[in-house]
Order: sequence, then C-alpha cells, then structure tokens
Amino acid sequence: MSDANEPTLSITVTGPDRPGVTGGLLSAVAEVGAEVLDIQQVVVHDHLTLTLLLAPHRPGVTTDGQDLVERLRDVAAVAAHRLGLTLTVTEGTGDNARPHHGRAAVVVLGAPLQARAVSLVTQQIAEHGANIDRIRRLSRYPVTTVEFAVSGAEVDVLRTELALVATAEGIDIAVAPGGLARLGRRLVVLDVDSTLIQQEVIEMLAAHCGREAEVAEVTARAMAGELDFEQSLRARVATLAGLPASVLEEVRRDIALTPGARTLVRTLRRLGFTVGLVSGGFIEIVGGLAAELGIHHARANRLEIVDGVLTGRVLGEVVDRAGKARALREFADLEGLPLSRTVAIGDGANDLDMLATAGLGVAFNAKPLVREQAHTSVNVPYLDSVLFLLGISREEIEEADAMDGAPTSAPEVRLTRQR
Repeated sequence: MSDANEPTLSITVTGPDRPGVTGGLLSAVAEVGAEVLDIQQVVVHDHLTLTLLLAPHRPGVTTDGQDLVERLRDVAAVAAHRLGLTLTVTEGTGDNARPHHGRAAVVVLGAPLQARAVSLVTQQIAEHGANIDRIRRLSRYPVTTVEFAVSGAEVDVLRTELALVATAEGIDIAVAPGGLARLGRRLVVLDVDSTLIQQEVIEMLAAHCGREAEVAEVTARAMAGELDFEQSLRARVATLAGLPASVLEEVRRDIALTPGARTLVRTLRRLGFTVGLVSGGFIEIVGGLAAELGIHHARANRLEIVDGVLTGRVLGEVVDRAGKARALREFADLEGLPLSRTVAIGDGANDLDMLATAGLGVAFNAKPLVREQAHTSVNVPYLDSVLFLLGISREEIEEADAMDGAPTSAPEVRLTRQR
C-alpha cells in the first residue's frame, strides 16, 4: 500500500481503441514493477482514454523509488509509441484522490441536448462546490441522456439549483443520492390515466353517454388542482348512471399505453423491482392493465354496478390525493422497503402527495403545478425515459431484451381499493 510520501506516477494514454491496448500498457509497466493505486478507462466513439496511477516498487526488493519512476516513464513511452497512442505522464506523491463524500447522481435529458445546456449544468455543479468524478451517456435516442457522478454535493440544495437550469434551458434534470443509495431493489408506483396510458378513462366512459366534453372540462380542472378531487370524481361518475357495464370491456379494448410503458415495466421486473399502480380511476380497468403487464400491486376506485348497469356511484372511500400517498406507503410496507427506496410517477395535482412521499417523485408530462413541486420531471412522451433517471442505460435495456425474448412470468396482482 502506498504512503503519503511515496513517489507516484500518473500515466494517461489516448488514441484509437482496439483489443489489447490496456493489456499491452499494463504488461509493459509490470516488467518494471508497480502497485496499481487507481485505474480509469473510457471509450467514446472508438477513442480511448486510459489512466493509471502507480506506486513504483517491487515486493521484497529495496530500490530507489525515483529510479523506478524513471524506468516506468521510459517503458510507458515505448509501449505507447508501439500502440500508436499519445502519452502524458505526471509525477506526484501518495494517492491524492479526493474523498468521495456527498455522492450524487445528476441525470440530464434533452431532445436535443445542446452543448450550452450541458455547460450550464457543469458550471452550476462547480458553483455548488461539488466535483464531477465521472460522466457517462445513458441514451442517445429517443432522448439524449447523460449521467454525472458527483461528490461533495448536498442533494436537496443541488436539486433546487439545477431545477432553475432545467427550466431555463428546456431540459430535464434529476438529482438523486449516489453510491449505495443508487443500487438495490426499489418500488416504483405509477399513476394510470395520462401516465401509464394516454387517455383519461372516465372521459372514455362519458363518451358512451354523450357527455365527454363536460367531463373532460371537470377532469382538466381537477388535475390542475382547481377542484377538490373527490367532489369532482363523484360528479363525473354521476354522469355515467344508466350505462351498461359492458361499456367497460369496450373501453379496455380502446386503451392505448403510453410509448415506453411496456419497456419500463418489463425492465423494472427484470431488475427485481416491484411495480404498483395507484389510480383515481377504476379498478375494473386498472386491474386488467396490471394483469396484462405483470404489475404486482394495483389500487383504484370501484364502480357500483347493479343488475349490469352503472349506478353513477363509487363504492367505499375515493382514492384521492391522500389515498394515493397511503397506497404508496402500504405497498412499501408489504415489500419491506423504506420510502427512500420508492419512486412515484404521476401527472396531476392528485399525485402530489404521492410524489412528495416517495424517495424520488417524477412528474411525467405533468401540469405546471406538479412540475414545480415534484423532485424532477420528464417532459418527453416516452415513459421508459424514467429508467435513465435510475441510472439504467439504453444499451442495458436493449441487451436485456435481446437475451430474453420471452416475457417474464406474471406475479399475482394485489387489487385493492380504499376501505
């Protein structure tokens, strides 16, 4: 192990990447003898950058450290020339790596992602007093996504500071704890209408009795936070009185999933994550979606049906704003997960408590009020973009799809409603 006064050598080579480059350089320095203190390598568009931090010594052999430094410098130069690489060598003492406290993951999404926006993000991180340790691209389509591994950050403060950049530049930025907090199993809970699916189910039902426009207006005001959700729901459901229950099956067939919804759920399940749906809509629709997608938990309102006809009433307590947050907590308890390991995704004002309760609350193509209050937002129409916020790359998603052509087995779905 290197001590603070021992000479060290930082060797960086850059150039075209090809098999054998890393092994060739390491083989060369191994002939002289050295302890590897750090090694970093990145390849961008077939261009390699490889850095070695070495403490030059041979176990059990007493040799002047500076002499070994010079010999390492010489063999590295010969190896780099042979490999067609550009060499940079810096001498120092000890392993002067910065302590990696205050770890955070900063994920930036843009379609397109302009250089100016990335520049402002990096400037703000520096002004915060944090350091960018690593940068990697998570996706280049359908959006460009870049992840910064940052140290020395206060997550909540940096999140607020970067939210201003996101708004000004028209990009999405998520800031989350890094390190171990980035790893392990999670619970991901989604809203349904205008989040998992593209429509509002109650409007689809109202279309069957010619009152879609009336209901749509009330829905828009409720989602924007202008009306009490429970009162608005009961008023909207009342317009459905007299409809045959058979219209529910017709609506089920007409539902269109949001682009990327299947990929999101499939990938989360492959990772061993738990997925749940919490909706202010109706379990008669939500339950079928959960079963189709292999989702573990589902909670929504239940319509009263008598003699095969909708009465215009809901049974039990309404799944409102507070009810969604309670469902999130209950699902987490059932899975034995702390709230810090939960992610909530929604678009309306009735999702706000759920988004605030979760470890990460994501406003998906949401109303302005929701975007302002959520931890982060996604404003592209692809639900699987949420995977990038969790540090999962497009390449990893596609690799998993290629390795597993068959769908994963569906779990038992817990269909619950407010008591």
